[in-house]
Amino acid sequence: MPTTLPTAPLKPFSAIVFDMDGTLLDTEMVFKEIVWDVSADLGFEMTDLIHHAMVGSSHETTNKLLVEAYGVSFPYTIFDEKCRTLMRERMEDVVPVKPGVHELLAELKARRIPAAVATSSRAPHALGHLGGAGILSMFEAVVTRDDVINPKPHPEPYLMAARRLGIEPELCIAVEDSHTGVRAAHAAGLQTIMVPDLVRPSDEIRALCIAVMDSLHDLRHAAFAAA
Repeated sequence: MPTTLPTAPLKPFSAIVFDMDGTLLDTEMVFKEIVWDVSADLGFEMTDLIHHAMVGSSHETTNKLLVEAYGVSFPYTIFDEKCRTLMRERMEDVVPVKPGVHELLAELKARRIPAAVATSSRAPHALGHLGGAGILSMFEAVVTRDDVINPKPHPEPYLMAARRLGIEPELCIAVEDSHTGVRAAHAAGLQTIMVPDLVRPSDEIRALCIAVMDSLHDLRHAAFAAA
């Protein structure tokens, strides 16, 4: 599916709020492999359809999804703990970032444009991985699952991120890789850009975005090329 770039310059913005896994951190493929392995170990067959529905979802939503898919006998607590343990082991040495992350964050810092993270991950996971990737200090605010009552696709994470930055939502760009995240950012009133990772945008999701881009390099060029 071809990438859609803005037909006009982006609207004026004063901040950028990023999703984390799959947007800033190149972790989704690693987690996908873990999900497949753990599911098989527990006697369940993971599928692309179920996994795609998990991408960007909160702990509670994933629990509900897997129980609906496999029945009440699915041992979600064990599944969750095994996945988290393996993820910690895989990320112990280095947490990989997506192409363009360092360049975009450096550009924002140089221009004194604040950045935040809005993630469905819990605080220990989010802060640990952002720190392991060496980029935690680049953000003025980090909103995790522990900070909100309603996770994505509810707009609360993005509204909280904008509030912590002290900037109106409509003056913020949101960058997402998942359908769940796009819905949350759009509902919060942010200019929403999708940079797909494992999941491509549907027509519905594409309509909620001001652009769908191949990488954060494209976003940096679109935002600052004419500056």
